[in-house]
Amino acid sequence: MAKQRLIVRYKDGDRMNHWFIAIMFFLAGLSGLAFFHPSMYFFSYLFGGGQWTRILHPFMGVLMVVGFAILFFKLWRENIINARDREWLKKSGDMMRGDKSGMPPAGKYNAGQKLVFWAMAVSLLVLVVTGFMFWRPWFTPFFSIPVMRIAVLLHSVAAVVLILSVIMHVYAAIWVKGTIRAMTRGTVTENWARMNHPLWHEEVKNR
Repeated sequence: MAKQRLIVRYKDGDRMNHWFIAIMFFLAGLSGLAFFHPSMYFFSYLFGGGQWTRILHPFMGVLMVVGFAILFFKLWRENIINARDREWLKKSGDMMRGDKSGMPPAGKYNAGQKLVFWAMAVSLLVLVVTGFMFWRPWFTPFFSIPVMRIAVLLHSVAAVVLILSVIMHVYAAIWVKGTIRAMTRGTVTENWARMNHPLWHEEVKNR
């Protein structure tokens, strides 16, 4: 069997940043869950107890946002929703049932990936803004208690949205065979590109 030609999808720096964001998400998520509900307080033991968890959580969150900001400013143009994406979303139900015949061709990112991208971007923006509002002892003097309580609620909602978005992101990467190697090795096979992102495949060929 002939060896398939490989196409570079992500450069080394992009992949390193992706995994840095993933690690920070995992650590910030576990430390945040420790304070979300008493039943999950045991997660704080991973960080040296409640006091250290409270100290470390915001710093890990800020690092995650910084990593994502680098990713955002590099990719936001490629994630703008267009008419082809709206058509993709209309037919996504058929795709989930195993019928891909009517799906419009996708560029580097399909509509589902774009929605996850924007869900992550918005939820992280809410998380970082609200997080600063009740980050003790540095910023709390600037806000009243009712405002901080609203900030805590919005912070929790945004965290749930982010977690669900990451679950969808990971599930899709596992579901579409050959996708994970893009972030582990930086390359995909030409067949994978032609099948899943034909417009991007043509663009790469033309280059």
